[in-house]
Amino acid sequence: QVQLVESGGGLVQAGGSLRLSCASSGRTFTTYAMGWFRQAPGKEREFVAAISWTGGTARYAESVKGRFTISRDNAKNTVYLQMNSLKPEDTAVYYCAAGKMAVATTTASRYDHWGQGTQVTVSS
Repeated sequence: QVQLVESGGGLVQAGGSLRLSCASSGRTFTTYAMGWFRQAPGKEREFVAAISWTGGTARYAESVKGRFTISRDNAKNTVYLQMNSLKPEDTAVYYCAAGKMAVATTTASRYDHWGQGTQVTVSS
């Protein structure tokens, strides 16, 4: 069973940066593609970024491309989301997800395991 624990959320001013981390339990981290999704109040959960199990391929939502960077450290069973130039519209609960697949996937239903989420609030 894979358990995911996010950290690094908080309150930041517009233009600032945060780095989210997601630590995974278990010994099969390298066989999972990892993704970040977010859900703002009153909105559906949306894709943010994903990375393949080797870390060689990453995909991003258009709204964060050029500002966010996803990476993973397979030795530490951890995936990261570096968020720069944050905007108020980035305010949401951010969720880490793991999917038993090689490729970076944007579709939430392809992911098997989810963390509890971490709140990111960007003030204007």
